[in-house]
Amino acid sequence: MDNLSETLKKLKITTFDQTEDSLEGCLDCLLQALAQNNMETSEKIQGGGILQLFASLLIPQSTCTARVANVIAEVAKNEFMRTPCVDAGLISPLVHLLSSKDQEVLLQTGRALGNICYDSHEGRSAVDQAGGAQIVVDHLKSLCSVADPANEKLLTVFCGMLMNYSNENDSLQAQLINMGVIPTLVKLLGIHYQNTALTEMCLVAFGNLAELESSKEQFASTNIAEELVKLFKKQMEHDKREMIFEVLAPLAENDSIKLQLVEAGLVECLLEIVQQKMESEKEDDIAELKTASDLMVLLLLGDESMQKLFEGGKGNVFQRVLSWIPSNNQQLQLAGALAIANFARNDGNCIHMVDHGIVEKLMSLLDRHVEDGNVTVQHAALSALRNLAIPVVNKAKMLSAGVTGTVLKFLKSEMPPVQFKLLGTLRMLIDAQAEAAQQLGQNVKLVERLVEWCDAKDHAGVMGESNRLLSALIRHSKSKDVIKTIVQSGGIKHLVTMATSEHVIMQNEALVALALITALELGTAEKDLESAKLVQILHRLLADERSAPEIKYNSMVLICAVMGSESLYKEIQDLAFIDVVSKLRSHENKSVAQQASLTEQRLTVES
Repeated sequence: MDNLSETLKKLKITTFDQTEDSLEGCLDCLLQALAQNNMETSEKIQGGGILQLFASLLIPQSTCTARVANVIAEVAKNEFMRTPCVDAGLISPLVHLLSSKDQEVLLQTGRALGNICYDSHEGRSAVDQAGGAQIVVDHLKSLCSVADPANEKLLTVFCGMLMNYSNENDSLQAQLINMGVIPTLVKLLGIHYQNTALTEMCLVAFGNLAELESSKEQFASTNIAEELVKLFKKQMEHDKREMIFEVLAPLAENDSIKLQLVEAGLVECLLEIVQQKMESEKEDDIAELKTASDLMVLLLLGDESMQKLFEGGKGNVFQRVLSWIPSNNQQLQLAGALAIANFARNDGNCIHMVDHGIVEKLMSLLDRHVEDGNVTVQHAALSALRNLAIPVVNKAKMLSAGVTGTVLKFLKSEMPPVQFKLLGTLRMLIDAQAEAAQQLGQNVKLVERLVEWCDAKDHAGVMGESNRLLSALIRHSKSKDVIKTIVQSGGIKHLVTMATSEHVIMQNEALVALALITALELGTAEKDLESAKLVQILHRLLADERSAPEIKYNSMVLICAVMGSESLYKEIQDLAFIDVVSKLRSHENKSVAQQASLTEQRLTVES
């Protein structure tokens, strides 16, 4: 360190003398000291006011320039030195050096700028203002086709510099994307895929840029999918494959890229990984199995990629995914059920799957998870059943297969995601299925649970689905017994509240169910309708100009129906309904106008 102090003194004198031989000696001494103890040497350089001298030494003609840039690169490895480098005015001369023809100068300058930018807002901002990023991108574009080792080292440094410059900074990443860096990096990867350091640097850069939504279209216009899959096939090491996975996951969120990845053969690679790792208990293998199967499910979220892999239900991929469901590996059970839910996104696929025994496989899977089961598997299997139940022709088949019995085993679940899917599945199954609606509507345990969940204010989805199922049981069964069960379980107040929902479809479902209740069991429901303030709510719906035409229409139908109750009719008279209804006779919707005339007549006659 005594030598270092001497060197620093000497450097100050030499800087003014500009004798290159002695300058080179001083810089070599500094580089040796930095190699031995970077932090302490950097502190002495800063304390000795040497940083400011470097700005005048960064001149293109000097033989010492590469060494000076190298010293700056080493110093900037320390976080506490990055802002002082900016303050010492080093960024502008370093950026000027990016125009040098000397490869060593370019290499050390790239290192210096990259290290100054690392996790430093001040460094990035200064490089941005000096226009450094554009020059580096231009270098990458012009050099990317040259395949000699020295050039590859320079390309690696420049990629690293851009990565440090833009990491976790959306506006700087967007700037690089606008400069056209993505096609250049993809080309780099294709040409230099055998260079490990450069390949890894490209992958990290892709990982950063792929998180940005605006990057996806640019990636989709390149052959990134083909290059990544080609690279993936060559990798045997877990860590290397993980790096590629980290790029694939954000890219695969884009539907065009999903299809490109499928066409490039990624699915076959993923299936192979699953096959290799499914029996392993090693931590790395379990993690890789999860990543591969999750990515497989993600690829199925694209309509075109999903349909391509379904292949009319005869595809190898579809068959392999099916084999995951009865597996003893819960990650594969989950991925299998999610994949089926994704395949079940159009009627044709759903009908084929129900006809080929998928429902029984899902029921069997759910049976394995009733007691202390895996919640994510429960949720995924119920999602798949719900989707399969959408086509009309599937409902009766699924009901006769006993799906409702399996689904009802999860009524005791306290997990909102499972509750939500359970409710959705039952609602899909009973749509236009009177017998099933009647059977379920008389299941006291189910109805009581629905009434309980209608109050689940912390879980809007569960609350909404419970209300909708309660209404559906009445609308599809049109059964007095079902209505009585719902009245006895305290469900009426929830249906009345549902009529005030912000969703027109839910309002309508509630009003139709209430109309059936008043037509079939007015006497049984009378007190509950009164205490739920049905008449006041109907008055409000009719008076509100924002109410949809079908809401106004069904509200008037309901008013006519409740006139059969003495107590409810008295409330109608007290609220002067005739004033609100008479205004609706001139409503632009003909059905509303006609119903207003009929309702007005009823109100006039009754009074």
